[in-house]
Amino acid sequence: MTPDAGTLQAHGACAVSVAGETLWLLPEHAAWWPAAGMLMVADVHFGKAAAFRALGQPVPHGTTGDNLGLLTQLTRQLPVEELVFLGDFLHARAARTPAVLAALDGWRRSLPPQVRCTLVRGNHDARAGDPPESLQIRVVTEPAVASPFALCHLPGVSPLGYVLAGHLHPACRLRGAGADSLRLPCFLFGPRGAILPAFGAFTGHATVRPQPDERVYVAGGGRVWPVGHAPRNSTQNNV
Repeated sequence: MTPDAGTLQAHGACAVSVAGETLWLLPEHAAWWPAAGMLMVADVHFGKAAAFRALGQPVPHGTTGDNLGLLTQLTRQLPVEELVFLGDFLHARAARTPAVLAALDGWRRSLPPQVRCTLVRGNHDARAGDPPESLQIRVVTEPAVASPFALCHLPGVSPLGYVLAGHLHPACRLRGAGADSLRLPCFLFGPRGAILPAFGAFTGHATVRPQPDERVYVAGGGRVWPVGHAPRNSTQNNV
């Protein structure tokens, strides 16, 4: 049963109307399209920490498990029929460690049987390779059309529909009184396309510079809410 608007709002989600459809932006950095039963996430970068550890970098353990646990939670809270990864499923070939692959296999087996999984290839997928066939994830090249949307990894415009993409790991800097400021992940919606925040727990972010015709929705504190334009003096540091 699809949660009603009140339940989703209580969960901290924010509804947006785009291309004649309603999308719910979730505080977990995902987008829920109820009419299609579709849950969309971008830039999970499974195994990124493992890839960094392979280079001798002392980075945290457990990020893959955290990401998988959150995906499992969402597929149980929502009537998901299809889970779409908007690119960058695996971070790199070095991410394909036995531990990461075993965690992914256990997660896939735990999903409700009706949930289909689709990956729209991103730039990291080109280097990391497609997910193992045992995960039963359909892999496609962008744009994947789910009318009225064109599902992509790279932001842009498409004659095939309103673009939903990732790649940039967008964030917005909020400024308070005095010199106080806070940078939070965000969803960015323009007239012909939108960019989702990175879902992965171990990813960088890029401070975006929205144009006058773009809308920003910040995710933080367990909810999503619309904000005004971010400052124009921004930098980018997604990885």
